[in-house]
Amino acid sequence: MDASSPRLQSSRQDGPSLLKALGPGLVTGAADDDPSGIATYSQVGAQFGYTLGWTMIFSYPMMSAVQGLSAGIGAVSGRGLAKNLKLHYHRHFAYGAMALLFIANFINIGADLAAMGAALRLLVGGPEVVYALLFGILCATIQVFVPYPAYVSVLKWLTLSLFAYVAVVLVVGVPWGEALSGILMPKFEFTGDHFTAFVAILGTTISPYLFFWQAGEEVEELRRRKLARLRRNPEIAQPELGRIRMDTLVGMGFSNLVALCIIVAAAVTLHVNGIDKIETSAQAAEALKPVAGEFAFAVFAAGVIGTGLLAVPVLAGSAAYAVAESFGWPEGLDKKLKEAKAFYATIVVATLGSVAVTMMGLDPVRALFWSAVVNGVLATPIIVLMVMMARNPAIMGELKAPRWMVYISGFTALVMGLSTVGMFLF
Repeated sequence: MDASSPRLQSSRQDGPSLLKALGPGLVTGAADDDPSGIATYSQVGAQFGYTLGWTMIFSYPMMSAVQGLSAGIGAVSGRGLAKNLKLHYHRHFAYGAMALLFIANFINIGADLAAMGAALRLLVGGPEVVYALLFGILCATIQVFVPYPAYVSVLKWLTLSLFAYVAVVLVVGVPWGEALSGILMPKFEFTGDHFTAFVAILGTTISPYLFFWQAGEEVEELRRRKLARLRRNPEIAQPELGRIRMDTLVGMGFSNLVALCIIVAAAVTLHVNGIDKIETSAQAAEALKPVAGEFAFAVFAAGVIGTGLLAVPVLAGSAAYAVAESFGWPEGLDKKLKEAKAFYATIVVATLGSVAVTMMGLDPVRALFWSAVVNGVLATPIIVLMVMMARNPAIMGELKAPRWMVYISGFTALVMGLSTVGMFLF
């Protein structure tokens, strides 16, 4: 593309405004607070009170760096993570990551849809399995048939549902002195419970499906805006990378702020009333009712549905990106159904197939546990491979990731690996 074109001149002069910059990073961060994540944060707040609130600050730079790596790899190379793994490393890396990611996402989607069905039952009554099936059909239909620009707008608007948890914190009367002590003064005990909670938090905030999703979405953003991959256009790289950086920082910050609100809400309502065991997001909403009132209960339950509608398409979409890229199939939500049949078929199978598993009576708590285990096993090697890709000139050209981002991502892989080992040792 000609560097003197009006589009490029405007891009260089104006830089990324906040509203225009927000896109894949915002949606990725919001999708991180899915119903299974809500259950995790609620359990942490109910069991430990405010004492693990500091983990949201601790994980923010790690989450931002890792997601920044994945987004940069997608935008600079013009390819998703699985395709880069297959082309530049051994294809078995791509196949192995794809298989584990699909299994983890399949379980997670089923658990999220079950939580959404349970939340709607709490609000209006009725059969939660039927609700879960209807939510699954809705999510799959939107991804397959709604045009990409409109679909992206829908996802952006759905991020507003996360403000439900900010509203809960505002109405439940938080003792901020005590809460800020837990948030700003790290405390940790070398016990199995603390390690398990810490691994659960890291596994929920830094999940492999988010890596594949954001890389794929950055590729689609280039196509939507009719831009070539950045390594072919280094003259426009800095404005684009600036947009990605702003988008990712805001998206991950929003994600962790909401997660912190959920921990605080559970601590101030459930923990102080002796309720220290929460297994699902719907159970968290139900437990709020007698101690925080009808409004907090209704807002919390509605938030579960809203975040599920945002997260399920991201989970299914990231699995479809990984599968299609691994096998060399046409992929992308900007393509029509007839142009990427296998890609969309993967989305439908991942979404509706997971409902079938839910209808078979699979224990959602156990399902989430094994999903977290698979994500924990997968996250560390995938981050290491992303670091290698981000510094590989064959992939990134002259636009290799900055060293600070590489160092923080490497530290993230180390922390996640050691935490997983600690969980089993203590």
